[in-house]
Amino acid sequence: MLRQIKPKNARSKRALAKQEPLMQENAKTTLFLKGTSSSSLVNDLLTDIHSLKRPYAIRFTKKNPIHPFEDASSLEFFSQKNDASLMVFGSHSKKRPHSMTWVRCFGGQMLDMLELYVVQETARTLQQFKGEKCKVGVKPLLSFSGAQFESPVSNQYTLAKSMFVDFFRGAETQTIDVEGLQLLISFFVGEDGEDGQPAKIQMRCWRIVTKRSGQKVPRVEVEEIGPRIDFRVGRTREANEGVLKEAMKTGKGSEAKPKKNVETDVVGDKIGQIHLGRQDLNELQTRKMKGLKRGRDLDIDEEGEGEGEGAEEDEDVISEEEDDMGNGVKLKRPRLT
Repeated sequence: MLRQIKPKNARSKRALAKQEPLMQENAKTTLFLKGTSSSSLVNDLLTDIHSLKRPYAIRFTKKNPIHPFEDASSLEFFSQKNDASLMVFGSHSKKRPHSMTWVRCFGGQMLDMLELYVVQETARTLQQFKGEKCKVGVKPLLSFSGAQFESPVSNQYTLAKSMFVDFFRGAETQTIDVEGLQLLISFFVGEDGEDGQPAKIQMRCWRIVTKRSGQKVPRVEVEEIGPRIDFRVGRTREANEGVLKEAMKTGKGSEAKPKKNVETDVVGDKIGQIHLGRQDLNELQTRKMKGLKRGRDLDIDEEGEGEGEGAEEDEDVISEEEDDMGNGVKLKRPRLT
C-alpha cells in the first residue's frame, strides 16, 4: 500500500496539500534520464521523444547509476522532486542493448514499468527525415493496430498500449482546433515471429498535411517525419492491484451524469422517450379548408332545411273519388310543375 506521510509543521502541510489529487488533473510531466552506460542511438531517440512531448517534459543529461528493476528508490526520488509521474530511462549493456525503460508513478511511488529494446537496424532519428516538422505542444492523434493490443487478458502489449496512451495524451481539452491536428503517431504489432521471438512494436510518426481538392473537404496526406523505432519487449513489472485501484479512482462529481430516457439502438441512433400531458382534442388543429369553416356549414344546413319544406309541396297530390259502386277510392295524381 501507499505510504502515508504525516506533516510535522505548517510548511510541510502546505507542501503536501499541493500534491493532493485535484478534480481536474494537470498534464503529466515526463522526466528523461540515462544510465551510466548509454549508446548514442538511445541518446538521440530520447532527444526526439522529448521534442514530441514538449512542453510537458524535463530532460537530464548527466549519467545516473540507476537500475530500475533492482532498486527503484532513485526514480521515486526524482519523481517527487520534479513532480513527474512519467519517466523514460535509457541505458545500454551487452545483455540488454539499446534499452529504454518506461516508468509510471503514482503518489511519488513506483506503479508499473515496461522495458523495451530498440532494434538498431531499423531505427531512424528525427534528423534523418527531411521536411517540415510539427510545432511544439501539438496534441497528437494515436493509432493502435494489432490484435494483441486488444487482448482481453492483461499482457505486455496491453501494458504498452496503456503506457503509450498515458504518455502522449497531453492536457485534457474540451475543444480542438483542426489546424492543431498535425501529428499522427501509429503503433503496430503483428504476430509472433517464426523464430519464436515475441512480436515487435513498430512506432511511426507522421505529419498530417491538408491540400486543396477543389471541394469543401480538403485532401489529406501524411508524410513521415520520424522518429522511426521498432521495439522488442523485455522485462515488465505490473502494478499492484490495490495501488492500481487507488490510482484509478475519480472524484465525486467528475463522472458524466447519465441522461434519462435516452438509449442507443444497434445502428447507433439515439432514441429518446418524451412524456407529455393529456391532450385536449377539442383544441386540436386540423387541416384548414374553406369547406370546413363553421359559417359555411351553417349556410349549408339552412339550405338543407329549406329544401325539405319544398319537397313536401312537390309530393304527389292524393285525391279521393268514388268508383262505380259508390265506394271511395284514393287516387294518386302527380302534380305538374
